[in-house]
Amino acid sequence: MRKLLLSFIITSIAFTVNAQPPAGDARPGEWYGEKVNPEGATSITDVAAKLGESGEMNTRIKAKIVDVCPKKGCWLKLQVNDSTTAMVKMKDYGFFLPLAAKGKTVVIDGEVKTKVVSVAELQHYAEDAKKTKEEIAAITKPEKEIRVLAKGIVIVE
Repeated sequence: MRKLLLSFIITSIAFTVNAQPPAGDARPGEWYGEKVNPEGATSITDVAAKLGESGEMNTRIKAKIVDVCPKKGCWLKLQVNDSTTAMVKMKDYGFFLPLAAKGKTVVIDGEVKTKVVSVAELQHYAEDAKKTKEEIAAITKPEKEIRVLAKGIVIVE
């Protein structure tokens, strides 16, 4: 019984430690996931215009990070224009970004597409972002968004 209890405690501690965003300052030149060459990256605004309503493309995009998941650094929001953001998830949940990446400009190598996001998923992201219960409850309609599945990310500014 003690071995079982000890195993449970160790597992709980491991999950708690793993549920933190990575430490770091997110300095220019630092990369996460696969190494990315920033040369020739296309502005996310230009990529969004090329996507249209239901497009999909593999490319390198350059954009500014406006939000990072405060729980693990497992998702990002990128500024597309004054009123639009794009959601970034990491391929195979294989890497995360530090909270210090917020406000930095990055180049991301990955797949960009448009997607309709369910109310449940939008509410989940709102919980991750530590929104109030009222803000979460106000999410009642699915939304179309630009979604990026990142293979690698490099901080450029």
